[in-house]
Amino acid sequence: MRIISANLNGIRSATSKGFFDWLGQQQADVVGVQELKAQDADLSDIMRDAHGLRGHFQFAQKKGYSGVGLYTRHEPSDVITGFDGGGEFDQEGRCVELRFDRPGRRLSILSSYFPSGSSGDDRQAAKYRFLALMLPYLKALAQDRELLLMGDLNIAHREQDLKNWKGNLKNSGFLPEERQWLSTLLADAGLVDVYRALHPDTTDACYTWWSNRGQAWAKNVGWRIDYQLATPALAARARAAAIYKDERFSDHAPLGIDYESEL
Repeated sequence: MRIISANLNGIRSATSKGFFDWLGQQQADVVGVQELKAQDADLSDIMRDAHGLRGHFQFAQKKGYSGVGLYTRHEPSDVITGFDGGGEFDQEGRCVELRFDRPGRRLSILSSYFPSGSSGDDRQAAKYRFLALMLPYLKALAQDRELLLMGDLNIAHREQDLKNWKGNLKNSGFLPEERQWLSTLLADAGLVDVYRALHPDTTDACYTWWSNRGQAWAKNVGWRIDYQLATPALAARARAAAIYKDERFSDHAPLGIDYESEL
């Protein structure tokens, strides 16, 4: 089972840069996308049903903003859009969940786009509200079923997860409170950072996002903020992980992980 996560920084922009052409060659079973920056009416046929992968989406109410999606080759037993009961983050299009409930197995796969706080104090406060809501939601899921959360979490967890960690200790995305939240999630929900489990010591090669400023891509001044977090039994079946950098579809790179598992 191949699972891919990609922040597209605009699904229409990524399409024009060849994302869906590339995706058609990947033989993925599930693909999570974030930051659609589109509404339902903006999607073309290939954006809805990508090479046999049927898309399920949550769009932001605000045009040109946020939005997430999950594509699957297999029919889910349930599709859940949102996680906070229609509140502010459901209005921003932050989470979509597919459930695959079969005899002897209950599995949830989520694509989520965590808020960024880099634009100012108001958005950082919103990010903390999001994290406060998301933690118990994920803990409850992990206690009840197998779980895989993928997406752009907008948090670099450890010093090895970004190039200039010393210079970012007071910046959103690497604040102590954010990093502690991720540590708490992994501990309390019993989740595994699957990429890190496969590549515990990787530094420069692990980045998934590069700022558009200051030649960050050319100099590989990046951050690892895109993840696949899984409950232990599923994480233990991960066999290979790759960050695709040969083409650039957005300011993020797709993260693909192969699991010795079926939906």
